[in-house]
Amino acid sequence: MNAPLHTRSLLAYAALGFPLAMAALPIYVAVPKFYSETLGLDLSLVGLLLLLARSLDALQDPVLGWLSDRSAARGQGRRGWIAAGLPLLGLGMLGLLTPPGIHGASLAAWFIATLVVVYLGYSLVSVSYQALGAELAASPYERTRVTAWREGLALVGVFLAAALPEFWVTQLGPREAYARFALLFVGLLLVMGSITLRYGPQAARSKANAPAALSPHEALSMPLKNPAFRHLALVFMVSGIAASIPATMVLFYIADVIGRADLSGLFLVIYFAAGALGMPLWLALAKRVGKRAAWFAGMLLSVVSFVWAYRLGAHEVVAFGVICGLSGLALGADLALPPALLAEVIDRDEAAGKPRREGAYFGLWNLLTKANLALAAGAGLPLLALLGYQPKATSAAALHALSMTYALLPCVLKGIAALILASAGLRPARALLTTKEH
Repeated sequence: MNAPLHTRSLLAYAALGFPLAMAALPIYVAVPKFYSETLGLDLSLVGLLLLLARSLDALQDPVLGWLSDRSAARGQGRRGWIAAGLPLLGLGMLGLLTPPGIHGASLAAWFIATLVVVYLGYSLVSVSYQALGAELAASPYERTRVTAWREGLALVGVFLAAALPEFWVTQLGPREAYARFALLFVGLLLVMGSITLRYGPQAARSKANAPAALSPHEALSMPLKNPAFRHLALVFMVSGIAASIPATMVLFYIADVIGRADLSGLFLVIYFAAGALGMPLWLALAKRVGKRAAWFAGMLLSVVSFVWAYRLGAHEVVAFGVICGLSGLALGADLALPPALLAEVIDRDEAAGKPRREGAYFGLWNLLTKANLALAAGAGLPLLALLGYQPKATSAAALHALSMTYALLPCVLKGIAALILASAGLRPARALLTTKEH
């Protein structure tokens, strides 16, 4: 278990991260604009339906984590849950991105029904997939490699999800563009999922040393009894909300503030390409100064680079491209370091003589991730509407409301997250963890 994982094994495990990221980006970036601007649903209604669907979705993750742990305890592994979720995710995305020609209440019902299917499939796959990743290595540095490979390949999927729909929209129109993207996604999901299930490395745990199953209540409450998890989860949630708000609003900002909707795909590609290119830098920094100190540096970079978006106006393309590049660089820290820190937080239980419960921890972790997205869409979009903004707005007041909510609010929240992270000290994590950083 202490031997370094071979690159082929890491690549086979990370393959599934590619299509999973392709599903995530349209849901929280493109879908609000698609359903409000193209299909005609009220922006406030879209936000409230996203809040409802994501809240229901978040609540199921701890239960799915418990089920995954129970399968691991019985020696059945976690791959069965991954395989069960793949067809649900594929069918749900097809329905979500290829809605029939309906309107009003019928369209709203279709929207939330397909979201529920997508979220169920995504959760079935992602909870067990992340828990499996935490079981593949024992050393903190090897766990960081596992996370970095998974998130790095996920960024490749994000590139496609960012660039292809916007390119096809200009050529074919929104409906045909998203229908084509949905078909591509389903094909990649089946291929990459099969590679991970067939060729990915096995968890370094035998049935003999697998922990006994917990009850659903224990699976939810056990991580919360770990003070290291509580601290990390608070940082992660505040930081995640800060990242989710601009992710939900970016297409509106590009179209109405910058005035270059045709460059949306390019800006997103710059952002995520910078995140991918910066991943090795954050890994090197984490190895040198510790993961929490490196994450803190990433948060500071995010605030310093992104706050300038508040001052931008029409056609300031180069300036916004630079902001996308620098804030994308900071994204690499958000992607690579928190899951690796979580895997080490789990070590605290093991050091205290308790069994490891990756499914329980990652189930609750995913709940927090989705709560961030739910709050960003469910509160942010209605707030924009309340402040007088609607898609394709032109008034100075509406555009100021969008710029303020898109840029200033996330920077304030990211700064708060950095202060919370620093409250336990930024030296290699003796106060937070019982294991060595590297």
